[in-house]
Amino acid sequence: MQQLGSSKILVTGGAGFIGSNLVEALLGEGSRVVCFDNFSTGKQENIRDFLSHPNFSLITGDIRNSDDCRKACEGVDYVLHQAALGSVPRSIKDPATSNEVNIGGFVNMLVAARDAGVKRFVYAASSSTYGDHPALPKREDVIGKPLSPYAITKYVNELYAGVFADLYNMQVIGLRYFNVFGKRQDPDGAYAAVIPKFIKQLIKGESPVINGDGSQSRDFTYIGNVVQVNLLALFTDNPAALNTVYNVAYGESTTLNELYSQLTMLLQGLGVPAGEIRPVYGPPRAGDVQHSMACIDKARKLLGYNPKYSLSEGLQLAIKWYYENLK
Repeated sequence: MQQLGSSKILVTGGAGFIGSNLVEALLGEGSRVVCFDNFSTGKQENIRDFLSHPNFSLITGDIRNSDDCRKACEGVDYVLHQAALGSVPRSIKDPATSNEVNIGGFVNMLVAARDAGVKRFVYAASSSTYGDHPALPKREDVIGKPLSPYAITKYVNELYAGVFADLYNMQVIGLRYFNVFGKRQDPDGAYAAVIPKFIKQLIKGESPVINGDGSQSRDFTYIGNVVQVNLLALFTDNPAALNTVYNVAYGESTTLNELYSQLTMLLQGLGVPAGEIRPVYGPPRAGDVQHSMACIDKARKLLGYNPKYSLSEGLQLAIKWYYENLK
């Protein structure tokens, strides 16, 4: 992608899991990268290796502060907006803060990008937007009723993006992430995602808790695929690809029980006696959908997206990273 080397790209939430992987990829392509983060969930260690890079700069600030957003957008060609408060359970416990960050902060960033004349605004949407709609696979044009405050905030982002595209002639693309996993994803805390949490517990010889009976399914998506589609969205020259949303996934469904079996098998290959550990089954989590699987035909057709990593390949890479970094 020739445009990468000559572009200045802002990554909001750039010290987070997905954001830091995007920063790393962009720097590797020769882009100038601005990381904008308030470190509420992002981590200094995620960007430590980039601090001395000549094309990297850090702005510590909050997307809830419009002045911070304007400063971050100065002289920027493109925005990859990843900053948000994730987690369905977090939003159920504290809906007001999720609303302030995910909606108020999103609008602040759209306004700042508009006023700075940013060429394109690509943002992290969410598969939670599908809500209670039962159809599988999930297709972008059919959604249900949101099941959590988090899901509402991410749907409202899509509505605002559409209005800004129409009213202000902005180029805006939303990416509905499906259960992203990979290196630098935090395995700790009350709102840790299932894959890093399970990997860490199994390495430590602990029994992971599966919420429900383990039959619920997800379209687990390796971070390498997410980076790929973000770059495609940034630089597509297909007019039909703009001002819409895309599923970002691998396009296969895996139950939590199946995931657990794969993790134990792969860890045993590294000498971790994970096959001896049995999971504990707990009550289902409020606000969770039972099944989720994406149709990725739209991203294939309009963006040229072809996911490079299967679940098995992604899990091998993720487990290797955690095994080396959790010691």
